[in-house]
Amino acid sequence: MILRMSNPISHPHPIARSPYPYLLAVFCAVFLISNITAQKGVELGPLVTDGAFFLFPISYVIGDVIAEVYGFKAARRAVFTGFGIAVLAVLSFYIAIWLPAASFYDMQDTFAAVLGLLPRIILASLTGYVVGQLLNAWVLQKMKDRFGTDRLWARLIGSTVVGEFADTLLFCSIAAGVIGIDSVGAFVNYVIVGFLWKTLMEVVLLPVTYPTIAAVRRAEERASAVTA
Repeated sequence: MILRMSNPISHPHPIARSPYPYLLAVFCAVFLISNITAQKGVELGPLVTDGAFFLFPISYVIGDVIAEVYGFKAARRAVFTGFGIAVLAVLSFYIAIWLPAASFYDMQDTFAAVLGLLPRIILASLTGYVVGQLLNAWVLQKMKDRFGTDRLWARLIGSTVVGEFADTLLFCSIAAGVIGIDSVGAFVNYVIVGFLWKTLMEVVLLPVTYPTIAAVRRAEERASAVTA
């Protein structure tokens, strides 16, 4: 008896056509990388910030796209997925540092210094990330429910202002002392610069966010048509 089986490659599952998995992957990757680069305090003239300042705003742009297209529940799922991956990464780093180094490996101290995230940095990053991203998605959804789908720019900027402020304030409050912020003036500078920079990036990237949201919606419509 000969059974005929269709080739699974020629009939891809609809999820392969959805951009959501790719958005989720980049979203989590940005947060994971930011956790490492944020350990470094950075001074740019009179401005005090950290080594993740140029990358972390991207996670809010992707978070906006997910929340706008897929809704708050999908955004919340993405946030907690990123949280779980970050926790796994931190545990993996500590285990790798704890394992005895081979006799020929002479970079144990450097390895530990780079990947040995300080507990307060971890706590600050994860706390700020979860609270900020959830607030960002929640505010965007609430504004959409109340005012409709018009004025996307207002929803994107308004949600970012709330989310980024909470994120920056929480992170700075917990991690400032670890990265060398030891005065009220430097702390205020750190919070204000971080908040204004991240919010400014949201505004600057609006010409990218708008077509990205439109492209993701079209892709989801095509994926839905396949399943219909």
